[in-house]
Amino acid sequence: MIRPPSNHCHRKIQESTRFNPYFRDCVGAIDGTHALARVPKSIAAAFRGRKEGTTQNVMPAVDFDLKFTYVLAGWEGSAHDALILANALEREDGLKVPAGNKLEKILLC
Repeated sequence: MIRPPSNHCHRKIQESTRFNPYFRDCVGAIDGTHALARVPKSIAAAFRGRKEGTTQNVMPAVDFDLKFTYVLAGWEGSAHDALILANALEREDGLKVPAGNKLEKILLC
């Protein structure tokens, strides 16, 4: 089950002088990874990424308890991570950034 991120500062960050105040607005982490993709030869070139063979670029988001809050799969292996993040933020059912978060402020600029 994927659950959306909350606005609450995680206990591990709140109680740590090493992480608080630097990460108090963080709700988790995102990263891209490549997964094997089997596609028709006619579109295989777009799915060739950094590694050998055809891959799809997958962008997951996790909270501080390492539980998934969002996953976007299916992008070609050659797609740049920034393009995938932008698409995830633009989708109606896409990645939601909690109100008041620093990323939301950056995106609104």
